[in-house]
Amino acid sequence: MVVLVTGANGQLGQSLQFIAENYPQIDFVFCDSKALDITQKEAIALVFAKVKPDFCINTAAYTAVDKAESEPEKAEAINVIGARNLAEVCRDFKTKLIHVSTDFVFDGTQKTPYAEDDTPNPKSVYGLTKLEGEKAIQKVLNEYFIVRTSWVYSQFASNFMKTMLRLGAEKDSISVVNDQIGTPTNAIDLAHALVQIILKTIESPEINRYGVYNFSNEGYCSWFDFAQKIFEYTNTNINLQPVSSTSYPTAAERPKFSVLEKLKIKTVFGIAIKTWEESLRNCF
Repeated sequence: MVVLVTGANGQLGQSLQFIAENYPQIDFVFCDSKALDITQKEAIALVFAKVKPDFCINTAAYTAVDKAESEPEKAEAINVIGARNLAEVCRDFKTKLIHVSTDFVFDGTQKTPYAEDDTPNPKSVYGLTKLEGEKAIQKVLNEYFIVRTSWVYSQFASNFMKTMLRLGAEKDSISVVNDQIGTPTNAIDLAHALVQIILKTIESPEINRYGVYNFSNEGYCSWFDFAQKIFEYTNTNINLQPVSSTSYPTAAERPKFSVLEKLKIKTVFGIAIKTWEESLRNCF
């Protein structure tokens, strides 16, 4: 079985490379943006013709949340047009698409975890383009998996955890916002979940499991709580101060509460999900 992974240099792409040896039954083909530019449909088709993938995991995305506010065309090219291009080529080659999306499709005003069928209402260019990418896929394909996730971190690429570790080594005191609530997601756990979706689909193809799913680790916290655990688990001695989001104005509005409900993916695919604290500890 051949699985093509786009965005191979991102943290999820690198996490999939890290776990690939655990799945010898899958022939993974990893493509970074140079090997496969999803904004170019003809280029995608050439790669698909050569590789003939059974599944495509799309981890390629424009994820610079604040920069997207001043670069909406670039965000749209990758997150919307790129997603549509992949969907159309997947349709032509009868490849099953697994597309990774985000909690930023929600506005964060809800008080309970967001389920897959809750109404999206993105408040940023990034969130809007990711939602439009989801819609583009749904227009082209009947059989797809869209997996929304949140607060992704790992030992790879750039992310909040690595920023905190760097600041912890450089500074005696830092401030982190404590009024945005969500769930940190270890990219390794997300990578395993995406592969489980593939294995279950192959195992029982007669069962229709296609659709939209949420995946993050279990539990929730603020960015301040997340930073606190990072420093606790790494025995970093630093003066950590909680502050309001108003102290750190950003170009893009963040959801205040973006916890995702995971009952559907646990039930349909039998995926056991670790708490965010356990998974963070495992990362170290």
